[in-house]
Amino acid sequence: MIRFSVNGRPRTFSGKEFTRLIDVLREEFGLTGTKEGCGEGECGACTVLVDGEPVNSCLVPVFQMDGRKVETVESLGGPERLDPLQEAFAACGGSQCGICTPGMLMTATAFKKKGGTADRESIRKCLAGNLCRCTGYQHIVDSVAAAVAPVSKKRKKR
Repeated sequence: MIRFSVNGRPRTFSGKEFTRLIDVLREEFGLTGTKEGCGEGECGACTVLVDGEPVNSCLVPVFQMDGRKVETVESLGGPERLDPLQEAFAACGGSQCGICTPGMLMTATAFKKKGGTADRESIRKCLAGNLCRCTGYQHIVDSVAAAVAPVSKKRKKR
């Protein structure tokens, strides 16, 4: 039995240990926010945080999660209370078709938690492993910058 935390809740999985994490999240736990784009770890659509680090969940066998902490896009917020990154993506047009958005949000969440700033070059480097076929990236970069700008300003005041 594999025991790990998903979005702050203890979870267990007793299926095949080489089942991909994305399949466990979507099919076993009903967390369908994580999307599968390529299934080969190239697009980043399936990005979740494992112990705070962005990981392509399509590449990870679930047995590697034993004792670890997994965060999916559902951990950020919902329609009644959006996370500042979700609000910024909505306000700045950072999501179009929505396939890449969960992975972009989770990668940006890790960036923000690690003290990322609104510097657009840093944001582009952070998001380099996430592909989007709709936006041309500028709106995504603007969204992340808008969400981290208030945090960056607070740090400068100290």
